[in-house]
Amino acid sequence: MTDPAARAAELLAEHRASIDRLDAVLVFTLAERFKHTQSVGRLKAQHDLPPSDPAREAQQIARLERLAAEADLDPAFARKFLNFVISEVIRHHEQFQK
Repeated sequence: MTDPAARAAELLAEHRASIDRLDAVLVFTLAERFKHTQSVGRLKAQHDLPPSDPAREAQQIARLERLAAEADLDPAFARKFLNFVISEVIRHHEQFQK
C-alpha cells in the first residue's frame, strides 16, 4: 500500500512539472506572436497606418472569448489577457511610428 502523503507529493510534483512545461510553451508562443506583431508595426509605420485597429481588436477579443468558452476557460480572463497583449502591441507600434 502506498503512503497517501507520499502519493500526494508525487502527484503535486507531476502537476508542477506539467505547469512548468506549459509556462515555457506560453513564453515561447508569446515571443513568436510578438515577432509577428512587430513586423505588423513596422509595416504600419512604413505605410503611415495607425498603430491601433479597433475593429480588428474587437474581432480578436470576440474570437478569443469564443475559444476560451470552448476550452472551458473563463472568457472574461481571456478578454483581460488579450487586452493586456493588445496594449503592449499598440505600445510597440507607437514606438515604430516615432
